[in-house]
Amino acid sequence: MEAKRDRRAWLKGGKAHCDPLPAPKEQPRRLVLLGAPGVGKGTQAELLCAKLSACHLSTGDIFRAAKALDPSERTPALTAALEYMKRGNLVPDDTVLALVYERVGCLRCEGGFLLDGFPRTVAQAEALEKLLAEQKLKLDAVLSYELPLEQIVSRLSGRRTCINCKTVFHVQTRPPTVEGICDRCGGKLYQREDDRPASVHVRMDAYAKSTSPLTDFYQRRKLLVSISAEGTPEEIFARTLAALNKKKV
Repeated sequence: MEAKRDRRAWLKGGKAHCDPLPAPKEQPRRLVLLGAPGVGKGTQAELLCAKLSACHLSTGDIFRAAKALDPSERTPALTAALEYMKRGNLVPDDTVLALVYERVGCLRCEGGFLLDGFPRTVAQAEALEKLLAEQKLKLDAVLSYELPLEQIVSRLSGRRTCINCKTVFHVQTRPPTVEGICDRCGGKLYQREDDRPASVHVRMDAYAKSTSPLTDFYQRRKLLVSISAEGTPEEIFARTLAALNKKKV
């Protein structure tokens, strides 16, 4: 079984260090993953990390891990980011960039990396480009997973979440044994407000407006690789590997 990369340095920042793993046999890949909610980007990130021995650098994971950290363990940038989120505000670019700068060593990971959730804006992409240049590194590709809107709405609106353990089911692709009841803990399943069709359309509109300039930015740099997110995770993964092989450096 492929050993997982230790991500303490990414999740904690500051002076945290990861235990090293043997370097991959192939040339390490440095990738950015883009994709709207519901396209299965998280699953593809897991499959890619296992295949490439790369480290999954997800900004969302930083914020989730922060909840388990004692406040004294949080870096200044992380503390600031959590304050914005607590107020319901977007974390501004300079704070997000500070989080990444605190973790600059992760970009030099000998196994390569998959950046997920960053960059989200052209300003962040330009800052990442500058940071990588300072480290004498460069991106190999930006993988953009694409799926028609109606399929995204179907995927997200079919989700049902356990009120207790937060396990996620799907009315079509992963239904519970007993309708409305969690297989794992017996809790009641409900549909999150964000997963209702009207909310999904609002989220997709916001995503399209914010991401279009970013995809244009990477298209001009000949880094953007569009991948259809239709089909099973295995089919999408096969397309991803085929696209990466075509773009080998």
